[in-house]
Amino acid sequence: MIRKLSSPGALDEVFKRRTSIESAMEPAKRIADDVRANGDAAVARYTKQFDGVEPGSFEVTEDEINEAVELIDYETVEHLENAIDHIQTFHSLQMPSGDMWLTEIAPGIRLGMKYTPLSRVGAYVPGGTGSYPSSALMLVVPATVAGVGEVIACTPPRKDGTVHPLTITALAMADADRIYRVGGVQAVAAMAYGTETIPKVEKIIGPGNAYVTAAKMYVRGACEIDMPAGPSEVAVIADERANPVLVAADMIAQCEHDANAMAVLLTPSMNLAMAVEAEVKRQTETAVRKAIVEKAGKAFFVADDMKQAIAACNEIAPEHVEIMAADPMPVLNGVKNAGTIYVGEYAPVAAGDYASGANHVLPTGGFAKTFSGMNTMQFLKLTSVQVIDREGLESIKDTIIALAGIEGFDAHARSVARRFD
Repeated sequence: MIRKLSSPGALDEVFKRRTSIESAMEPAKRIADDVRANGDAAVARYTKQFDGVEPGSFEVTEDEINEAVELIDYETVEHLENAIDHIQTFHSLQMPSGDMWLTEIAPGIRLGMKYTPLSRVGAYVPGGTGSYPSSALMLVVPATVAGVGEVIACTPPRKDGTVHPLTITALAMADADRIYRVGGVQAVAAMAYGTETIPKVEKIIGPGNAYVTAAKMYVRGACEIDMPAGPSEVAVIADERANPVLVAADMIAQCEHDANAMAVLLTPSMNLAMAVEAEVKRQTETAVRKAIVEKAGKAFFVADDMKQAIAACNEIAPEHVEIMAADPMPVLNGVKNAGTIYVGEYAPVAAGDYASGANHVLPTGGFAKTFSGMNTMQFLKLTSVQVIDREGLESIKDTIIALAGIEGFDAHARSVARRFD
């Protein structure tokens, strides 16, 4: 159904479809607290309850890693290597030019920043019924580029208690240090608090379902997280010259993720909206994951002009934005809230999902208003550095003493004054 953006509550259907983590918070809290108190025993109990697996050992052994790698054909390995090369290149460009910089902002006062990689991070890689090697690469490669001391990975086991060989291979090729066959809230809690087997990390990264996301939000007191990441979504901003076949194809590609995914078209052209809606219906009929595509959210909005379409996109703050317009740069400049932006009809979301090199671990559900997508800087701590000599301190002495006095901190003022007594 096509709607006018100017109609009251036009975007309500988009916001209503977004999965709330509120209902998942209480069970996530209960499981996390149990893992914190009982360690491996609780992890094993929940792994049996939710995955149907009674693990003999959580950690994937070196022999298992070698066996998994041997099962992957050479062509697939080449594709993984190509993706890794692009991801490494792009994320290396995000690195600061050195470990530290200093600049003199006034005579005798040099200020700067020192960059320190995190010591240990934990990557949550979705799995269980499927394998998502691309997620493994998108999580681990940026961490290794940033120089993180140790990267561990948790991924749900299959019904036979093993991890998919392709997931293991991708993690090994990305240089993950340790791999654990644990998923769900129990994996997040184990990495956040540490157990007898799974070490505590400083930051947890990676996407998951509502329970995994709720768990990540809950454990933030014990460690940091990358971002809330839930069901996938795309907003396509297109003008009348866009190809409806390609717009529809990209919307369907997003919808095949799961039934909670959302694809939105924002256009000032009623003709394009009608053509895309018809094309989505036509292409859905031949989609391999037709049942999922049909359940996923699809919305077609007609704006008064491109400015209104951009404003709606910023209000939605989607995970992915595609721009298909004759003059894309004003649109690109206008989009403020997005996990990642694709420009041009040859820039589908699938390119970033797998091989362009930009990261596909992104904020969803409107969190793009406040969170950034996965990037190298997420793994670096920024510490300010202050190098001040006598001349520099003397130039700001009176200001320090005066402000310290106003705030009632006499010892602060004296700590400066004594240096000149």
